[in-house]
Amino acid sequence: MREVASAVLKQNMGAREDETVLVVADDKSEDIALAFYGEAQSLGLEAMLIQMSERQSHGAEPPAPVAAAMRASNIVIAPTTKSLSHTRARQEACALGARVATMPGITRGVMERTLAVDYTGIAEMSVQLADMLSQARHARLVSPAGTELTLTLSDRKGIADTGLLTRPGDFGNLPAGEAFIAPLETAAEGWIVVDGSIAGIGLLHTPITMGVKAGQVVSIRGGEEAQRLQELLWPFGHQAYTVAELGIGTNPGATLSGNVLEDEKVRGTVHIALGNNAFMGGQVKVPVHLDGVLLHPTLYLDGRAVIENGRLLVDLR
Repeated sequence: MREVASAVLKQNMGAREDETVLVVADDKSEDIALAFYGEAQSLGLEAMLIQMSERQSHGAEPPAPVAAAMRASNIVIAPTTKSLSHTRARQEACALGARVATMPGITRGVMERTLAVDYTGIAEMSVQLADMLSQARHARLVSPAGTELTLTLSDRKGIADTGLLTRPGDFGNLPAGEAFIAPLETAAEGWIVVDGSIAGIGLLHTPITMGVKAGQVVSIRGGEEAQRLQELLWPFGHQAYTVAELGIGTNPGATLSGNVLEDEKVRGTVHIALGNNAFMGGQVKVPVHLDGVLLHPTLYLDGRAVIENGRLLVDLR
């Protein structure tokens, strides 16, 4: 793990010897946090490690001393069980120039598969796909499992998750590797069949089939896992059923593991998310965002195939 931690600090974070690195851990991530802390020391960085109790939910604020240390650091690495991505502490740290990488739920296996890869190549592919998403007016998504979905992308901006967090204030999840966009919330139509994995549930034994009308999921079928998805969504009301994101995985090291942090980055997969998309330029601010990964998809942008049966048809510039 130390070699991977070194690659992250040098390649992804652009760490310099005069910088302060804070590693934020909880009781379940101590071994990974120690790898980052030890490697930061060996690279001559001013390294700090703070271990806190596991937060109750994703987005729950860390203790005030942790937030203060984040604000005072040049680089923050957060391999915590629950995500610090959408916390006030993370936002304030970035506003002061900290470069922050959050790694919610990361395991040793995910770390070794997805972080010891060429992120320059990932960045090039992700940026090109994000540009294509930005330029497209319409998308059509199909899959062997039965997906047949149309989306409107007009006036929305594609975003590249490159994993290169080298400028003051940069923030992202690691592992990285995707291009994504918030489609128009009222225009999605058709069927989504999630046959890979889904956030909050993991690997699927039975595909989940969702009927979509006017941007909203109006039916969910598929046995116990479909019922579990209903249970995750219904407390947040009708906005939680909005088709919120179209994403394309670009990380060649990622494999389908049941950890959506990794699964949505698998090169050649597509993920569709429900719920919140305000953080990516959409209009839905409900406090839930669930990604579902589709296997072997074919994706058309304005009639042009950019993925065919899970194979990216993108020539790098």
